[in-house]
Amino acid sequence: MKYLLWLSGIWLWWLAALTPAAAQTPAPLPPDTTRRPGARPDSLRRRFDEERMLQGLKAYTRRKTIAGRAAAALFSFRERGEDQAGLDAALLDRQFDRHNYKTVRRIEIRSLDAFGYSITDSARVPRNVLEKAGNVFHTKTTKARVRQVLLLREGRELEPQALAESERLLRQTAEILDARVFVNERTTTADSVDVVVITKDLFSLSGSFQLRDVGAGTVGLRDVNFLGQGHQFRNRLDYGRTDTGPRAQTWRYNGSYQVPFRHFLYGQASYRTETRNREGAIGFRRDFYSINTKYAGAVNYAFTDRLNVVDGTGSAEDPYVYRPLRFNIQDVWVGRAFQPKSYDLGYESPGRIIVSARAIRTRYGARSFDFYENSSLLLGTVGYSIRRYYKDRYLFGFGRTEDIPTGSLVSFTTGYEFNEASNRRYYGLRLSTARYRPQRSYLYVSGEFGSYVRGGGNDWQQGLFSSEVLYFTRLYHTGNLQWRHFLWQRNSLGVRRRPDEYLTINGERGLRGFRPDGVLTGTSRVTLNYEATMYTPLSFLGFRMAVVGFADVAWLNARTPRRVLPFSEAPYTGFGLGLRFRNEYTAIRTLQLTLGFYPRGLSTPNGIRIFENSRPYYDFSDFSFGQPGITRYQ
Repeated sequence: MKYLLWLSGIWLWWLAALTPAAAQTPAPLPPDTTRRPGARPDSLRRRFDEERMLQGLKAYTRRKTIAGRAAAALFSFRERGEDQAGLDAALLDRQFDRHNYKTVRRIEIRSLDAFGYSITDSARVPRNVLEKAGNVFHTKTTKARVRQVLLLREGRELEPQALAESERLLRQTAEILDARVFVNERTTTADSVDVVVITKDLFSLSGSFQLRDVGAGTVGLRDVNFLGQGHQFRNRLDYGRTDTGPRAQTWRYNGSYQVPFRHFLYGQASYRTETRNREGAIGFRRDFYSINTKYAGAVNYAFTDRLNVVDGTGSAEDPYVYRPLRFNIQDVWVGRAFQPKSYDLGYESPGRIIVSARAIRTRYGARSFDFYENSSLLLGTVGYSIRRYYKDRYLFGFGRTEDIPTGSLVSFTTGYEFNEASNRRYYGLRLSTARYRPQRSYLYVSGEFGSYVRGGGNDWQQGLFSSEVLYFTRLYHTGNLQWRHFLWQRNSLGVRRRPDEYLTINGERGLRGFRPDGVLTGTSRVTLNYEATMYTPLSFLGFRMAVVGFADVAWLNARTPRRVLPFSEAPYTGFGLGLRFRNEYTAIRTLQLTLGFYPRGLSTPNGIRIFENSRPYYDFSDFSFGQPGITRYQ
């Protein structure tokens, strides 16, 4: 961490000097007819000291000395010819329409290492010792793993949208940074085609170590592309803990392993153990991974064994009272997608009607509260979904190709729960839509309601109304700087929730980086998050930097009976400024260091906190569904 803080200081110092360094080639400007031939550039456009510093550093990196080679390895002055305009995925789906139903004669797969190569520039190769050394320790994705993701096979007909969907699915795998799938037009014939697949890996192996005290710390190791086969394992061990009480452990472990099989079938196992809590799970799943997927389903088993606090304040006079809670869950579901008829000759309907069913069986071996009940829940969902994808850059990454889901979704879920007290029904409704205009903005709107009903229909239990609006602007440009504005609004309004169910405004649920002073919970929450992200052209050891500013506000009710809206409570706010570093070639792609200020509620007395996180605060919601479920109260 000290090393990263030191680097961030260097980057801030160089930012003012290197801003004009073009990391992305700007559009050429027309010649200035007012300038005399041979005249020097206008000193108002760029300060002389910046020009001299920039050229001097560039010249230094060209030296053949050890120091010059080290500077060339640290700083990158390569011009980037990256696209800035979005591409309509619907048009991409149809750009190869003339090849539909031709026989795929040959599939050529080119897999590029993580460092020094470019998927759009075949002439680019590793140029320094860091890039070459990184590739030595990198295991390249095997061609067999790439073929697992492709929706086309040699000797079979080329189905509509198979090329565009295969390219999108490759980009969504954890081990591949970017991909291109296209037809080799030079070798195509009237009845057959050759397909070229180019993929670029990321460096999949990562680890972490944190020393908190003598004999106490954290060790982590993960690989999202073990042996180049797409296997993923994650391990985290905390040692030297000082927990007390029954079943206390001086260590904590959390790990998982995932294996991809053919036909987009995945198997996963996970295990977690810590003081007074053990959890494990194993399962197999196949999602509606593509627009044309017909069948999906999953089988899962999970168990939990923990001690819950049921009484006491933890003081010497009133110690905690624990009771065991042990239960297991068996979960299975299956779904089928149907394509409506299209009355437009030559154009398939983009919509899908999806019908799915699910059974969840919960059995308790020990209960810490009386309201825990053995239950069997049967759910069924029917819905209609339209999915389209756009391609753009500089959304959550730094120039890599990103897929933006748009479309519409409406689904209705109903079910029946058998339990020990009295049976009850479940009803749920979800509506969502999204639109994207590459030169304007993106807007996503979603609303969902779900609740159990017991008895004759008047006893509504564990209800939840949630809604979400995500908006971001187009990409703005000023010189070599690029930025967007993000706005995210979410509502979670609980209706007659159980005593052990509550909401918080910590971190991703409300105010980013917020840690309250004491217990701060409620049954309803309203949040509003704003963020401005400015992408800089700086590149250092493969890391690229962005400057992030945010302002968050959240309302949380205080568990007041019969009150749903939380606006009677004073809002909590947070403001901050941070640096986001993203390495597109490693599994841990994003690291953000942020200074946050919270006027009230923070655990520190001055309201200031420095924190870090390694995942984007925002994310897209896809318009694919299949697994029936109750609304998530979290």
